Amino acid sequence: QVQLVESGGVLVQAGGSLRLSCAASGSIFSINAMGWYRQAPGKQRELVATITGGGSTNYADSVKGRFTISRDNAKKTVYLQMNSLRSEDTAIYYCNMRDFVSRRDSWGQGTQVTVSS
Repeated sequence: QVQLVESGGVLVQAGGSLRLSCAASGSIFSINAMGWYRQAPGKQRELVATITGGGSTNYADSVKGRFTISRDNAKKTVYLQMNSLRSEDTAIYYCNMRDFVSRRDSWGQGTQVTVSS
């Protein structure tokens, strides 16, 4: 059974930086695509960034140049480095795994990021 656990979400001042982590268990990690999504109050969940098993990345326009997604297959962990944070980045951030074979999605419980202005 797949389990994803996010960590690293805290209160941070605008202009600051934060690094989120997502540790996976119960699956073959290296071939699966991983992603970060976020949901702000009153809004739908939106894609932030994705990374394939081969290392190809994709970013939402709102975070390009500020956020970087990466993965460490040995540690079965995906990261989101967040720089130049803005108040509009405030949201619950969720980790996602898409199984390469079954195409099933797994989700973490979410971690709160609050950016103060």
